[in-house]
Amino acid sequence: MNMKMKPNLLLILTAGLMAAGAVSAKGTPEEIEQLGKKYTCTGGEKAGTASGVPEFTGKWLGTPPGIQYKPHAGQHPVDPYADEKPLFTITAENLDKYAERLSEGQKAMFAKYPKTFRIPVYTGHRDFRYPDFVCASAKKNAQEAVMHPDGLSIDNAVRGSLPFPFPKTGLELAFNNLFPFRTFNEETIRDAANVLADGSVVWGRANNFSMSLVNLPEEAGKPLVGLLAQGMNITLLPEREKGTVGVNAEPLNFGKDKRLQWTYDPGTRRVRQVPEYGFDQPMPGTSGKMTIDQDRLFNGSPERYNWKIAGKREIYVPANAYKIHANTVKYADLIKPGHANPDYMRYELRRVWVLEATLKEGYRHVFGKRVLFIDEDTGQALVGDYYDARGKFWQHAFINHYYAFDANAWHAGSSFYHDLNSGGYVGYNLFQERNLGPVLNKGNLKPQMFTPEAARNAGT
Repeated sequence: MNMKMKPNLLLILTAGLMAAGAVSAKGTPEEIEQLGKKYTCTGGEKAGTASGVPEFTGKWLGTPPGIQYKPHAGQHPVDPYADEKPLFTITAENLDKYAERLSEGQKAMFAKYPKTFRIPVYTGHRDFRYPDFVCASAKKNAQEAVMHPDGLSIDNAVRGSLPFPFPKTGLELAFNNLFPFRTFNEETIRDAANVLADGSVVWGRANNFSMSLVNLPEEAGKPLVGLLAQGMNITLLPEREKGTVGVNAEPLNFGKDKRLQWTYDPGTRRVRQVPEYGFDQPMPGTSGKMTIDQDRLFNGSPERYNWKIAGKREIYVPANAYKIHANTVKYADLIKPGHANPDYMRYELRRVWVLEATLKEGYRHVFGKRVLFIDEDTGQALVGDYYDARGKFWQHAFINHYYAFDANAWHAGSSFYHDLNSGGYVGYNLFQERNLGPVLNKGNLKPQMFTPEAARNAGT
């Protein structure tokens, strides 16, 4: 439940936001001049490190040479690094050697599953780049975009890129994760594996359609106003929920607008609006192991947390995760007790921003603290660690991103959310055994497909 705040407390917290730097600074002239030179066009450091962070080459835009891929048709991802083998594998036995380059959640996974959890580390690659229009939008945002004083929206930003190539505050970094450049259309039938501590699995499945309005190519460079995205989710499994349809609208300005969700119930054949949708409400189809605002590790309004940049680190994160998404992967081989099969994972050493979110006084959420590890090139969260209201570590999650050739952007693939208390986990956004993978940027989705009436029509 979203707790309403007394006016005097609201004024105090708003003043606190301003004092803490919610009113942000633009990129410096020196930083902006180095975009595309010292920095990638979206603000990542191009240089590699002696420790193994790869240099950014950006040599490929779209499908790499020698790869056979049909865009916009739902072909499963094709691995341009398929011939590579792990450089080494981190285990519970050699953990101490690599501990400084792991998150607390990764270390907790080794403690919980010392015999089975592993992190295979591969040679790093930063070979893909964004289209030129993304770079143009990123430069304009670096010059002009600032946080609104309330910390719930952005002023003077344009579409087609993350808003803050050079984040100076925690809120700026949080909004990069909320508004990155990514696919503008996606259609997929995705599975969810709710894995219990004993290894048994309860399956969920949904037909999902989403439209990221801020990433439409024809809208690049235009003001960042209106809606962020719209979506529709048609439940296929479990059987008792089959035919349930949800449509939602995601705002850009959380200070003025709320995210909206309407649900069609096949039992009553009625559509109702879901009050206060989001935050720590359970994600449908995950047996309560995942909250709505954990999709992409964090989404929705940042209003319940204080956000802080806790520096940059070099850690091992999932990257270039093509192997796990091949259509040859079988769920019986991938989904194992405790965690997914590490043989399908690919980790690389990367520089990431560390973003800490602590729950504000006067607000409630099941997570008292969240720590997100944000990719320096894309602004998207790769790894998330979650603590309960008492400050005790609770959950570890990660997303397997890959560069989608038909989107010219990094795409969030299968993700895993681990409850270290219960021993269960959720494998989310699985499509390995589906005939089609995600159909990206086909361009056939329209805003009128995401209305309450559309939900009723889809369910009947």
